[in-house]
Amino acid sequence: MSPIFLACTSFRPGNGGIARVARLTAKATATSRLWSRINAVSLLDDRPPTDLGGVGVRTAHSSPLRFALALRRASLGHHRFVYDFSGLARAHPAFPGLRRPFAVWMHGVEVWEKARGDRLRALRSANLVLCNSAYTQRRAERLHGKMQNVRTCWLGTEDEDAPPTREKQGPPTVLVVGRLEGFLNKGHNPLLDAWPRVTSLVPDARLVVVGTGPSLGDLRERARHSPAARLIEVRGFVPEEQMPAVWSSATVFAMPSRTEGFGLVYVEAMRWGLPVVASIHDAGGEINVDGSTGYNVNLDRRDELVDRLVHLLREDTIAREFGQNAQARWKEHFSMGAFRSRFLAVTRDFFT
Repeated sequence: MSPIFLACTSFRPGNGGIARVARLTAKATATSRLWSRINAVSLLDDRPPTDLGGVGVRTAHSSPLRFALALRRASLGHHRFVYDFSGLARAHPAFPGLRRPFAVWMHGVEVWEKARGDRLRALRSANLVLCNSAYTQRRAERLHGKMQNVRTCWLGTEDEDAPPTREKQGPPTVLVVGRLEGFLNKGHNPLLDAWPRVTSLVPDARLVVVGTGPSLGDLRERARHSPAARLIEVRGFVPEEQMPAVWSSATVFAMPSRTEGFGLVYVEAMRWGLPVVASIHDAGGEINVDGSTGYNVNLDRRDELVDRLVHLLREDTIAREFGQNAQARWKEHFSMGAFRSRFLAVTRDFFT
């Protein structure tokens, strides 16, 4: 059995999608008997997490030098490395006698149109590339050529069970959750553009926006000037402990994005039994099943998003059916147990 080392950006909950991938990786590896011990280093965290199943974590306190030194020390006593991001894999020790086989996650935008050459080189030198979706791999290879040692491994949530069923109260509500950075491609703009037409057909429908980031002020300004402004609520950052109330108040989850390499928030919405509206332009169509767990819209067709949202807000029976299908799909493919089994199967040859 080999000792392995995880090198991650952050393990802190609520610190973005890559941090969620780091936590998923740590928890999945902690359950296997393929290795004698698991240690890790976090670049950005101030204190080690205590809920990763016994994985020993050191923190670099945002110091690239401390992070690099931790990798070199780890090379003396660990046989395999896993990086949560190609940017960190650039620091993998390459000195004779210290270089160890390593795996690295590939997420999406970092390997697409504006990919940096040093990140692509890190991916090409990896012994195993863990790709979050087939869409991410296809788009990267279309731009940069065929990559070796790539295996698709869908992500998941950290939960084994669905939340308790609650009776929904309040007006019909469309929820979007996501970081507000370059939100033009995340689906927020299409939703804001659609909302006056949606509310002309479903007069009491609300659009609730959760998330923070550099574009929060711009989005609030756009919402304030919308003809449907009184029916748009931009919540900004919502603490993790308050999110169950937000999820349970929603009728539909919508994030018709053009830039999702996977879309962890889609599977979180599925866990809550919500029908999902994604798009055909990114990995949303791989995760969300059109006509079964929700709809994947063509954003280049002006009326399609409005039509799908209005249909789900008006047709309670269909929305509930799609929500039930979504929760069943989450349980089968995107729960912690499903992710763990998939991850261990994909990495078995690398770790042995």
